[in-house]
Amino acid sequence: MLDKAHFVTFVTVKKMDRALKFYTDALGGKLVMKGEGDMEDSWASVKVGKNEFWLVVPSEWEKRELAYNAFIVDDIGAAVADLKSKGVKFTKAEKYGKDTKIEGPIARHSWGAEAFFKDSEGNLLMLWQGV
Repeated sequence: MLDKAHFVTFVTVKKMDRALKFYTDALGGKLVMKGEGDMEDSWASVKVGKNEFWLVVPSEWEKRELAYNAFIVDDIGAAVADLKSKGVKFTKAEKYGKDTKIEGPIARHSWGAEAFFKDSEGNLLMLWQGV
């Protein structure tokens, strides 16, 4: 199932405008997407070559435990089921706001869906499905 997913790396940043300038001007990356409204300066996606970086100004919750790598999938429900069948254990989904819907280990938001699990060494990984 994950053989069809692409992989992104999270990069925590302190100042979004400075980070975007570095990843686009210095590294030659292209801005893919950026947060809007209240989230305008909290996240952005930049593609450098074939690699995608999600620049994130971590919230208090994310400072505790942020997945620094994610598998981008087309069908998060199928990906979770496939990994569970192979013995992968997922963490409990958390509600971020009133629009979050919890479906087992999957948290569905207006901006996408996520599910977290740890590898054999305790590293936190994420499955992500955009809207």
